[in-house]
Amino acid sequence: MDGDTFITDEGFIFSVFGYEHPPGRVFAFLKYIPARFKTLFHIEFLERKWKHGKLELFRAEKLYTAQNYQTFLKTFRRDFPSYVYFCPFRGKEIISAPLSNVKKVYVPRKCLQVLNRLKRKDGLQKMTLDFVDLVSGESGIPFCDFGVHGSVALGMHSDKSDIDIVVYGSRNFRKLEATIEKLVKAGTLSYVFGNRLDKARHFKGRYVNRIFMYNAIRKPEEINTGYGAFKYTAIASVRFECTVKDDCEAMFRPATYEIENCESTDSASELSKDKIPKSVVSMIGCYRNIARRGDRIRVSGVLERVENLDTGAIHYQTVVGTGMSEDEHVWPL
Repeated sequence: MDGDTFITDEGFIFSVFGYEHPPGRVFAFLKYIPARFKTLFHIEFLERKWKHGKLELFRAEKLYTAQNYQTFLKTFRRDFPSYVYFCPFRGKEIISAPLSNVKKVYVPRKCLQVLNRLKRKDGLQKMTLDFVDLVSGESGIPFCDFGVHGSVALGMHSDKSDIDIVVYGSRNFRKLEATIEKLVKAGTLSYVFGNRLDKARHFKGRYVNRIFMYNAIRKPEEINTGYGAFKYTAIASVRFECTVKDDCEAMFRPATYEIENCESTDSASELSKDKIPKSVVSMIGCYRNIARRGDRIRVSGVLERVENLDTGAIHYQTVVGTGMSEDEHVWPL
């Protein structure tokens, strides 16, 4: 599921994206690249190195740009073609790992349980558990509904690593969000805002002397569709402002905002009256939970025709993060 991480036979480390996957495959984005393959990827890398066992790894300076995605796609197509999959329901190639290449999977919930059972824990591991204990106790969310991911989950952390946790379920997420706000007001925690999206999301803060982040993963019963249920056809790039009608799936990835009262902001991408999108779907993680019901947002993305292949029903949505353009975004107003 989204939020899981896996390492492949070649040593690539991917993060699973979303909840719909082709048979025998998994949609994912590339997070760490083995040192021996670094020269194949013509991108800017962070100077820092990571170690997973004896494997030396590098990470892109910017993980989620359209340019980097196209570079990853080009490199995989040329050197590792089994990682490129043509999706007939989207009509394009997408990075997708064959399950036969997956060596090990790290599930956040299980990683937290493993961490909790460790007899010898380092400072960051102890702090991560203390943080989860704190927010679990204050919120009433069971410990088993939390998970840990990022470098701590993979055993690749350093003294400078962050506390990166997840909570399973939309209701639990809202409880956690309210609990962290309460702890900030009490002075136990503090928010960290690096930009206007951080300020809108309130997902990042400081616990003692450490940065923490939290996100949401769907519970199994919240997964409401499967691969191949819909056909998606890109129509045109669009720009508009709208009101968030429903935010109950805005915390997940992809993040979905049900919308209304759309107003075009670009005459070149005027919305047709018979193709008004009923939702905005962000494939880019930083646009999760940036707006609540009743808020106005500004959107730049691609209008898609969505056909239910079972019933034939058609509706329209706007997708942000197609991997084709850097100028796709969701901004809170």
